[in-house]
Formats: sequence, structure tokens, C-alpha cells
Amino acid sequence: MPVITAPHAYNEDDLYVDLMPTLGQPLFLKCEGFNFAGSIKLKAATEMVESAERRGILTPDSILVESSSGNLGVALSIIAASKGYEFVCVTDSRCNLTTRLMMEALGAHVHLVSDVSEGSLLAGRLAAVRGLCASDPRCVWLSQYSNPDNWKAHYFRTAPAIAQAFPQIDVLFVGVGTTGTLMGCARYFHTWSRPVRIVAVDTVGSAIFGDPPGRRMIPGLGMSMRPPLLDRAYVDDVVRVAESDTIRTCRAMAARGFVFGGSTGTVVSGATGWLDAHRGDGLTCVAISPDLGERYLDTIYQSNWVQDLYGAEALHSDARVPEPARSAVRRRPPR
Repeated sequence: MPVITAPHAYNEDDLYVDLMPTLGQPLFLKCEGFNFAGSIKLKAATEMVESAERRGILTPDSILVESSSGNLGVALSIIAASKGYEFVCVTDSRCNLTTRLMMEALGAHVHLVSDVSEGSLLAGRLAAVRGLCASDPRCVWLSQYSNPDNWKAHYFRTAPAIAQAFPQIDVLFVGVGTTGTLMGCARYFHTWSRPVRIVAVDTVGSAIFGDPPGRRMIPGLGMSMRPPLLDRAYVDDVVRVAESDTIRTCRAMAARGFVFGGSTGTVVSGATGWLDAHRGDGLTCVAISPDLGERYLDTIYQSNWVQDLYGAEALHSDARVPEPARSAVRRRPPR
């Protein structure tokens, strides 16, 4: 069974999982799913809201409006509830039911887009956001896709926490959606005291790095367009992971006691593939886990859902999982 230790004064930036005993690769997983919002998106949401308040864009009678596939919507729901803002989350049919119910429980209004506009659900969501903002002058759209405060949250928080925990880091694996986490971390380590290889992990069907858009059923990573925040010059490598491999990796880790979300399964699958190809022994490698798996119990971890969308072969994990070992979850990694 996993050995879990927690500090007395808890900080989610302190929790890492050593995946060597689980997957046989030199990889530490930075777990971001242990805050009130349950995902790394709380950092971006906090930075964007507080910046808008400082600049006078958000006022007490403002209505927050944002497009989100799920996690940012939950984070903004929590912030809006705590600050007294009304919040409308525009999402689509890929958003997990648990996530939608969570937002509604927090008092948010969930606007579900089902029609494909200009060839993608994202375009339909953005059209709906613009329509809401045009109809009510109180609406404020933070726009996670183009807002620099999205990446600044990770420049000032996520990357420094990794650097402090792993001063000898060689490789950082980051999943990509809006690319806020990627660009914040990449910009920070671009000026770090030692070279750090930045590996972006994308999902097959995403158009972030110039591929044609395709079907994507697991929310969290990938986009149907190139994100405005992306600066390719900061990225050393790009790894693309099929959603069936995401599912296999998630279920393989669950078999060893770790129930992570789809984004994490994608990042870990991409990282292990990269390490296989580059002989990662001796490297200090960190991957960012955006969230945990509770919001995916009726999708990734539900066999009928998996089989209907990906076939029976997706249920049979071929991810590297050795015999059970003592998997270490530590507040700080060993130096």
C-alpha cells in the first residue's frame, strides 16, 4: 500500500509522489489536487480574479463569466462564492457530471453548450460567453485563454515551489490546455541556475501544436486551436498521448492505490514514454499532476463508458506496473 505522510501545516505545494516503485521510472509527481478547488486551476483563478480587482475591472456588482471544461469553473465557483460574486460557467457536454454538480452546489450557474460552432465545442463556448457579455454590461470575462495572469500564477507559485523542492531538476513534464501552467513554469526555468528541459504533454486530437483537431472526450488537456498564451520558443519537446493510453495509465496507477484525473494520466503516460526513449536513468524528473480522480469515476474509471468510446482493449492496461512495492508519498523529496 502507498505510504502517505502529511505535514502538520498542510500545503499542497509540498506533496510529491515518487513513481519509481509504481511505474519503474525516475519520476516525481507534483500533486496539485489537494486544495479546496481540487485542482491546479485554483492558482490561475485566484491570480486572475485578484488582478482584475486591483485594476478595477471587477466591482461588487460584477458577474463573472468564464468558459471552462471543468476545473477552472470549480475554482472560480469557490472564489465567487467566497467574495460574493455571481458566476456563470459556460461549459460543454464533455464536462463531468460531478464537476457540474459541484459548481451548482457552490451557487454558480452552469451554461451547457451542446451545439458545435465553427467546427468545435470550444468555439461554441466562446460564442456563448461573448453573447452573455454583450447582453449584460455587468459581465466580466477573465478569459483564461489569453489572460497573462493565468501563466503568471505559475511563474510566481508553481515553478518556484518545484525549484525549491528539486534544486537539481533536469526535466519538467507539463500537460497543456490553455498553456498557462506550461508558460509560467517554462518562463521561470528559462532563467533558472541550471538547464531544465521543458516537455509539453498534449493529447491526440488537440491542435495546440499545429495538428488538426480531432475527437477528445476527456476534459482538461488539449484545445481545438492554438492558445494565445503559447510561446513555442520556451518548449523543448512535445509528446502526444492517445486518450486510450491516458485511460490505461490512470487505471494502472489506481491498481497501485493512486486515483488521479485524466490530465494526470496523460502527463504520466507521456512522461514515461519520453523517459523510455531518452534513457532517463540518472535524471531528476518532475511531472505536474493537475487534479485527482474523484471527478472521473463515472468516465475513466467506469468500464462501460470506456468500452463504449474506446473499445474493450482500453480496459486492459499495458502500462508498466511492477509488483506491489512501498510507494512513497512525501512532503519533501529526498535530497
